Amino acid sequence: MMGGRCSNLCFCLWPSNIKSHALYSSDIEKWAENEQLNLPVFKEYGLEELKAATTNFSANNIVSEHGEKAPNVVFKGRLNGNGRWIAIKRFQSSAWPDSRQFLDEAKTVGQLRSKRLANLLGCCCEGDERLLVAEFMHHETLSKHLFHWDNRPLEWSMRLRVALYLTQALDYCSRKGRELYHDLNSYRVLFDQDCEPRLSCFGLMKNSRDGKSYSTNLAFTPPEYLKTGKVTPESVVYSFGALLLDLLSGKHIPPSHALDLIRGKNFLMLIDSCLEGHFSNDDGTKLVQLASRCLQYEPHDRPNVKSLLTSITPLQKEKDVIIPSVLELMHVPSNVLMSIAHETTSPAQVSLTPLGEACSTCDLTAIHEILEKAGYKEDEGIANELSFQMWANQLQETLNTRKSGDSAFRDKDFTTSIKCYTQFLEGGNVKSPTVLARRSLCYLMSNKPQEALADAMQAQVQFSNWPTAFYLQAAALFTLGMDSDAQETLKDGSSLDFRRMRQ
Repeated sequence: MMGGRCSNLCFCLWPSNIKSHALYSSDIEKWAENEQLNLPVFKEYGLEELKAATTNFSANNIVSEHGEKAPNVVFKGRLNGNGRWIAIKRFQSSAWPDSRQFLDEAKTVGQLRSKRLANLLGCCCEGDERLLVAEFMHHETLSKHLFHWDNRPLEWSMRLRVALYLTQALDYCSRKGRELYHDLNSYRVLFDQDCEPRLSCFGLMKNSRDGKSYSTNLAFTPPEYLKTGKVTPESVVYSFGALLLDLLSGKHIPPSHALDLIRGKNFLMLIDSCLEGHFSNDDGTKLVQLASRCLQYEPHDRPNVKSLLTSITPLQKEKDVIIPSVLELMHVPSNVLMSIAHETTSPAQVSLTPLGEACSTCDLTAIHEILEKAGYKEDEGIANELSFQMWANQLQETLNTRKSGDSAFRDKDFTTSIKCYTQFLEGGNVKSPTVLARRSLCYLMSNKPQEALADAMQAQVQFSNWPTAFYLQAAALFTLGMDSDAQETLKDGSSLDFRRMRQ
């Protein structure tokens, strides 16, 4: 259920005589100016440094929503020097032919520093390469949590928090002279290690010097952009209104359809059915009305960002209590609202499973026994897809190679297993995290830890909340002598195990 016991428990600890009063934008500005961030100054990175961080821009490290097919691909990487996780946006070679223009734009965006942004740390201009380097956000996109959730939909209070934090981010950027944001949508809102919503800095630069600012369906594009091809502050507000519709409905509804419902006074039909009984009708009505104002056809009829902030701030509350000051953040932590274990949870605090213990000591024999016994029970949905494609007589031969790999894996013939699993993975469109995990162990058994690490990371891409993928990464990192990184990854795996135990 939405609005579960965690929220009620947290708020029963608050004094009952707290008086409700609104947060004012001046409080937010004061908070933003005084926030302390442990971030390096903007720098120019070397291409070789970024290649090393991403295993030579391996496809296994792609995190952008359209994978390799995207015109500009985003990779996850980890810097060798300090172990910092980073996100790297790689532009097409023709996107920014003038390296000086690209560098100047990047430096301007790189001066921004806010807890409401996934901040730009640096860039790279070597040869034809144009890359941006930003903070990596560990808990994926708003699109993932809003449209493709696994265990429970996003709570109403968390949706309001997203709206507020996003407005604060846009207000901060506007006050710093960067009021234009390109293609604002649910993919641009990311969640950090504490599950706090942040706005991606990548949207503060266009995808190319002369390219389009909107890549989404035309139904979601500001009407004036279709006429002029230019982004204005009012265009950003229009896109924000479309994003409010996403938060309200849990679906990607074209603004024209939503406005028809609003005009017909059927706006409650916009509200996500999963939220029934777990939100205030008054708050829902106010947010619908605000979205309607943002989506007005004429740009001058839309509110500015400062007005948005004033309207949304009073809605950020739990029960009947409104936080007295942004400087005194007494709200329920975002990771609690999203039922995600906090990143600081350590293996010492959460007992490791037998697989976690085996990976922590690199006991490959024990890992083999556990993976063999587990079988394919974690490949939820994969079996159905296989069955359908078998019915279509497209994957029988590919499936036979997997069975041969399983037989060799059971007999500890790891060379044959690698060969068969590779044929399976390359022979069809179906990706199996279990096959990747098994091949990862085979590589470890064959003294190929780098390949083992790549497979374990790819298994994580296929199944982002699978502890096994993290544990196998840890085993590979220990083997590579990267003990600090291995401990961090082991901690991530144990946190996911802890989350599973709570469910």
